[in-house]
Amino acid sequence: MSHAPGLNSPNRSSTGKSRRFHGLDAARALAIIGMLAVNVGPRKEPDDVDVAVLLYDIPHGRASLLFMLLAGIGMSLMTRRARTENAPLPWQTILWRAILLIGSGLALQLLEHDISVILTYYGVLFLCGFPLLKAPTWLVSTLAGISLVAGPLLWLYLQQVTATTFNFVAPSFTDPLWTATHATLLTGAYPVLIWLAPFLLGLVIGRCQLGQRRFQHQLIGYGAAATLIPLGISGALIASNGLPASAYGWDHLMSAEGHSQMPLWMISSCGSALVIIGLFLRAEPWVTRRLTWLISAGRLSLTIYVAHLFVLAWLVRPGPDSLLEGFLISTVMSAAFIVLAHLWWTKLGPGPLERLLNWPPKLTR
Repeated sequence: MSHAPGLNSPNRSSTGKSRRFHGLDAARALAIIGMLAVNVGPRKEPDDVDVAVLLYDIPHGRASLLFMLLAGIGMSLMTRRARTENAPLPWQTILWRAILLIGSGLALQLLEHDISVILTYYGVLFLCGFPLLKAPTWLVSTLAGISLVAGPLLWLYLQQVTATTFNFVAPSFTDPLWTATHATLLTGAYPVLIWLAPFLLGLVIGRCQLGQRRFQHQLIGYGAAATLIPLGISGALIASNGLPASAYGWDHLMSAEGHSQMPLWMISSCGSALVIIGLFLRAEPWVTRRLTWLISAGRLSLTIYVAHLFVLAWLVRPGPDSLLEGFLISTVMSAAFIVLAHLWWTKLGPGPLERLLNWPPKLTR
């Protein structure tokens, strides 16, 4: 998000001069485009192996994790001075952004776009990560690992204990407080119990030397391994044991399907996100020269995300009815948003919604 929690915040070099990682902006734009394609649909059927369908389905469960990982990186960058120079935490801004995102997410869920709005979970994770912003890196890393393993186990266990399948309930303003809280923490498409792991991983990565080539190469190499190895493990387990037979049994732990909420999927999708981030950071000089339109879209990602919900609700739904229709709609929407975002940024600066994210809100440039 442009001016979202630290994602566009400057990183201070050793000389004290602030700089901006345009590669993160471009990666965020790619995440938004992927989420848009996933939200437009149509979704792949379980037995569909057509190549075109599989290619269109690649962002499913990956684009949103890239978006969440970038959120953690952004918050870490925004609070870097509080860690390294003992400056005060910008707690007012963080709290304001969390409240704004939670409230807008619950309100936007009332639109008839037929998707689960990620902003609500985004805001809650800001609150969850706030106590850890100045914590030692080893502690944040440990908590990320614990969340990665314990989150899915507890998620499955609670379903077994209650004999209730968590069917991705999307929280909205019309829900009672307990229902909305339960959906946000457990039964939503992005349950905080599980999605805390990639957010904390982002906090850790944001503390690293993002501008160093060695670290960029490590992101690419380790990310590629983390992407492929879990897929191989999942494939081997399913080949020998068959697909999960129950709605919430322990056999789901071998799944790497998108949004299965299982560790193998989480590791693989975080790995692909690290590859994308590493590539964009490594190619940042070229990205800055050649992909300015993508950078602009990344800076206006909140505005684009909210706008695409209205377009889906008012113009697209109940479609699309075919893969070709979904591909065409996604392409047109993505191109239009990118062009408009680039024109807006070059002429007017931060987007209309990005202006609200600082405390106090600044509605003018």
